[in-house]
Amino acid sequence: MKLASKTEILFSVKSFAAAMLAVYISMRIGLPRPFWAMMTAYIVSAPFAGPTRSKGFYRAGGTLLGAVAVTFLVPRLANSPELLSLALALWIGGCLYFSLLDRTPRSYLLMLAGYTAGLIAFPAVGEPGAIFDIALARVEEITLGMTCATVIHSLVLPQPFGPVLLARLDHAVQDAQHWIRDALNPAGDPRAALERRKLAGDITELRVMSTHLPFDTSHLRWTEKAVNALQERLAQFVPVVSGIEDRLTALREMGAAESSERWRTLLRDVTALVDTPKDTALDAPGRELHARIDALMPRDSRALGWSGLIELNLAARLRRLVDLCVETRTLRQHIDAGVHGKLPEAVRRLPGVPPSALHQDRGMALLSAFAAVVATLACCAFWIMTGWPSGAAAPMMAAVLCCFFSTQDDPVPFIKGFLVYTIYSIPVSALYILGILPAIHSFEMLALVCAPTFLLVGVWIARPATFGRAMPWLFGLCGTLALLDTHTVDIVSFTNGTLAQVLGLVAAAVTTGVLRRVGAGWTARRLLKAGWSELARLGSGQQPTSLAEFSARMVDRVGLLAPRLALAASQPNPQQDLQAVDALRDLRIGLNMTILQGVRGQLGRGEAAVKPLMAQLSRHFALRPGVDQDCESRLLGTLDNALRAICAGARDASQLEALAALTGMRRDLFPQAAPYEMETR
Repeated sequence: MKLASKTEILFSVKSFAAAMLAVYISMRIGLPRPFWAMMTAYIVSAPFAGPTRSKGFYRAGGTLLGAVAVTFLVPRLANSPELLSLALALWIGGCLYFSLLDRTPRSYLLMLAGYTAGLIAFPAVGEPGAIFDIALARVEEITLGMTCATVIHSLVLPQPFGPVLLARLDHAVQDAQHWIRDALNPAGDPRAALERRKLAGDITELRVMSTHLPFDTSHLRWTEKAVNALQERLAQFVPVVSGIEDRLTALREMGAAESSERWRTLLRDVTALVDTPKDTALDAPGRELHARIDALMPRDSRALGWSGLIELNLAARLRRLVDLCVETRTLRQHIDAGVHGKLPEAVRRLPGVPPSALHQDRGMALLSAFAAVVATLACCAFWIMTGWPSGAAAPMMAAVLCCFFSTQDDPVPFIKGFLVYTIYSIPVSALYILGILPAIHSFEMLALVCAPTFLLVGVWIARPATFGRAMPWLFGLCGTLALLDTHTVDIVSFTNGTLAQVLGLVAAAVTTGVLRRVGAGWTARRLLKAGWSELARLGSGQQPTSLAEFSARMVDRVGLLAPRLALAASQPNPQQDLQAVDALRDLRIGLNMTILQGVRGQLGRGEAAVKPLMAQLSRHFALRPGVDQDCESRLLGTLDNALRAICAGARDASQLEALAALTGMRRDLFPQAAPYEMETR
């Protein structure tokens, strides 16, 4: 077995100290369930101070919200157990649904508000008159555990989260730079560049991680706006660099402008800009490159052929790439300044993309909530019909497990793993609850006998490779130790409580397996259809959106798609429709549609040609994946007509943006079509 590192030992010691402090204070002030505070301290604890404080804050808020719901529901429905069960199940399902729509750590608050109501209410249905006191005690115990964990992890050798986030951010920037080098290098490996799709997943992960930043102990917390702005620039790299890569491929296939020495020199200089040391400002080199790109851009729009339009698109995207490189470098330097307390005031007010802009799957959220409702009601029905005194633990555990793993495509293996390691905890739980703890009569002895087990498990919790096994084991142990608080420490109550927990876990696994189990291919298709639906709405003008929000959402979908497409392709019979998917192509098309919508009002007579094109694009994406040949032919003809109409217009910035966008869409939608031909007279 691998020896524990200093970081793992430190986390384990601090977590155990926080848990014991919570138990000690609970006992001293007379709270009824000290081991609830102990469990909370472990659940909230994280290797870094920022996530610990964040989880503690959201857990306290969720507990309070769940307690308020319980004090409202239980007294009114105590005489109707069926209605009370239904109300609690619907509350759990409703909270889970809304929590799944917020893909940040804030979702923890709503999810906890759901299953905490079950944890408080189900054991207390026999004492409806005391529900306020019980709910208040749970809030106090959980808040105490959260506070102890936060204080210990924040004050005792705190491990700041900021440097870890900054390292991940720099790694994502380096990945983007490597991709740019591969894309601009004629000898680059296209397959290696395509593997950079994982950058989209890294960006989404960074966006979620950065929500912990305001709670961190490092100075990086003051740079939250700059960090978010840098993430948005990274998101925009994905469609821009993939578009440049494709246009260079097209020009190489045509033997066109990329063979020109001026273009090759420009590409080398853009690569050199990317490789400039990170402490060097890029504003002056960026302006110089802008001038050179503009000089290489084709001049006569009316006489542009297909290769000329590709060059025009390439120039526009190279210009945007230079802008992104300059902005990324500037923001990274602002972040360094903020770490040293010198963050410019303007950077503190940078606008950002809200987390609500990320992909939301309301259908899957509703299905997950429905599975949680059914599992909870099934356990309640069994409990009511059998009159089982310890049966309250079954709906409690069913609700908790359905919520815990609701974000997975297939939660069943995770629930089964939780069940297995909960069962593994039973012998140790029995040893403590029936043998050791009844003989303990002081807090000092309690801490002494708990230390060997909890310090060892704490090391395993600190390791990502063993966290998924250690946490359910500890959860089962702490849940069993709570029997001491109820003064029912005997073999009968222990056996009944354990069986009820196992029944709840089994019910969660079975219900989820029947109602909620989906594969990677199924989820990938839903993600693709969500993207196509958004492009259809964008074409019809029904969903105006900012370029930053659209890029964030589509890049998020690419990040979610990449691992699922890989998993679906590894199956014994991979689906052909998924093998042919190019999510980056859809992202580029959406980017160009957004640009075209933004400039269409400045195109003069050319606007008349854009309107039918957007309608055709809307119909095309609404029909996907079942687009017929006739529809594609009409769309290609409409696209070419729009290109001719805008080429004939006055040359200005709006015309150039529109031509670049239309060229990109034609190349992405019809890469194998005959080259565009300009109108001849």
